[in-house]
Amino acid sequence: MTRVLFVTLDSVGCGGAPDAAEFGDEGANTLLHIAQACAAGRGDRAGLRSGPLALPNLDALGLGRAIAGACGVAPPGLAMPPARGIHGHAVETARGKDTPSGHWELAGAPAERAFGLFPPGPPSFPRDLIEALVRETGVPGLLGNRHAPGVEIVEALGAESVRSGKPICYTSADSVFQVAAHEEAFGLDRLYDFCRVARRLCDPLAVGRVIARPFLGDAASGFRRTAHRKDFAMPPPPGNLLERAAAAGRATVSVGKIGDVFAHRDTGRELKGATNDENLTLALDAFRALPDGGLAFVNLVDFDTDFGHRRDPAGYAAALEAFDRRVPEIEAALREGDLALVTADHGNDPTFRGTDHTRECVPVLAFGPGIAARDVGRRASFADVGASLAAFLGLPPTAKGARFL
Repeated sequence: MTRVLFVTLDSVGCGGAPDAAEFGDEGANTLLHIAQACAAGRGDRAGLRSGPLALPNLDALGLGRAIAGACGVAPPGLAMPPARGIHGHAVETARGKDTPSGHWELAGAPAERAFGLFPPGPPSFPRDLIEALVRETGVPGLLGNRHAPGVEIVEALGAESVRSGKPICYTSADSVFQVAAHEEAFGLDRLYDFCRVARRLCDPLAVGRVIARPFLGDAASGFRRTAHRKDFAMPPPPGNLLERAAAAGRATVSVGKIGDVFAHRDTGRELKGATNDENLTLALDAFRALPDGGLAFVNLVDFDTDFGHRRDPAGYAAALEAFDRRVPEIEAALREGDLALVTADHGNDPTFRGTDHTRECVPVLAFGPGIAARDVGRRASFADVGASLAAFLGLPPTAKGARFL
């Protein structure tokens, strides 16, 4: 029997989405534009990185070819040698460009309806939603009530939130209701309880996620978000890969935000680190101990939260290069019959306008001992990933998707 290590590089898209214009994202291409920025010297930062984008291990697995296949342009800095892994790219069919819909479709069960969105504001949120939140949670009121980057709005309203006891509520172009509050002044458990009420009240609005965004600090020294983020997601559609694995009694480990994204349903043992490196280490350690037939599913979110939303091409490039340096470690953890699959859930082009996710195709790289290299081209749905992994593990087919394994 086989084992699978399933790695999602959060927001590492490769452009070429056929419906990008419908989302206001025509021309967005996370990987290509980072490579072009690095080649032009715009990805240099003293003490961090310099020069062309260097991803030799991912390139050897077919990343450069996957990017070129998606958008028709060869990424500078990547040599695109003959690939030694399965490589291609996939198109999202769900009507979104957010983390839950991307992950659910990757797991073989696309979202059954479009998520509800909030207008830019202010105000962004319906009055009855705000009134119910205040009434049921006992807070003196809310701050924010608009679209905003998380770091920016905490810096702007953190001191007022601490002084007044009012949590900061904000949203974005994604289907999300985010709540920021001071871990000590407001209380972490109280923040989680507040978000549980918000989750229930947001259900009729089909909001994909309610997210607790705790922070620490003060007005004098500044505010910083902590690692105690917690997502309260809508339950995933039935027939996904995790559900199939659980029904078959397979050992499953979910690392990073996978548990949150799948509403802690069929997610097995959950582990969470503070950084990409920590989460990958947790995933590799857990994978090495998995029995035959097991699945380790990890999300690496720093690409998105730390560099995509902050429109930081140099930081994003450095994070990609840091992951690339660990690819040999992933390969070393695979024994005969194992498979690793690396993909993404949406884009977040750090050179694009705005600060939100971008509608893009995602690269698909699959490799392991005895896995023959081949180009699987453009996959009509992210769901082909979940369908393929289910077939590889000998599980019943997922709800949607055409297998390439």
